[in-house]
Amino acid sequence: MLKVEHLTVTYGSTQAVTDISFEVKEHEIVSLIGANGAGKTSTLLALSGIVEKDSGSVWLKGQDISRQPAHKIVQMGLCHVPEGRNVFPQLTVEENLITGKTICKNMSKAELNNWLEEQYELFPRLRERRRQQGGTLSGGEQQMLAIARGLMSDPQLIMMDEPTLGLAPIVVDEIFNLILKIQSLGKTVLLIEQNANMSLSVCDRAYVLERGHIILTGAGEDLLDNPTVQKAYLGI
Repeated sequence: MLKVEHLTVTYGSTQAVTDISFEVKEHEIVSLIGANGAGKTSTLLALSGIVEKDSGSVWLKGQDISRQPAHKIVQMGLCHVPEGRNVFPQLTVEENLITGKTICKNMSKAELNNWLEEQYELFPRLRERRRQQGGTLSGGEQQMLAIARGLMSDPQLIMMDEPTLGLAPIVVDEIFNLILKIQSLGKTVLLIEQNANMSLSVCDRAYVLERGHIILTGAGEDLLDNPTVQKAYLGI
């Protein structure tokens, strides 16, 4: 689904990501884990075309998207749900969802309603809040809205940056269950998550980043048992 080769990203004089290569296979959940400043968010921003790459190539289902602008990358099937949710606070839940479909021109009202209904089936709480302003939702509901808005673009690969940040434990469990459900619907997921234990528990494979370099990779369950990962990220 996704192949990244020799990606380097620099901000000013700071090299955030240095010559990393990795891949995500179709229908996998792949996690990027690492401490703050390891280069995880910079990687996603570069993949989605939001920040410029110094070097490296990115392939989505065999198509080179390395130099495509962000809106074209979305149209090609890659969606980025950024850290911080970034819902439109003054728009209703339904209006927020509709903004996720703006890449599709000449869509009939019936088609749009079908897309909305799909999200309400996956996120029943959003149906209950459909006329409520996005800024009045709880943190967990805003995160659900951000993910649902991303799914409105019908991505083949959805990237999520810290989807459980700042949420109560019971809501964290709910979000991870939703991620697994999204995978079961045929989507591929690339996940950044500070909760390394949960992230490794649900993912098929993971890459560990440290200071812009990939230092470990393996199946999620194997990394859960890795002494280096346990000491650095799991508090064991």
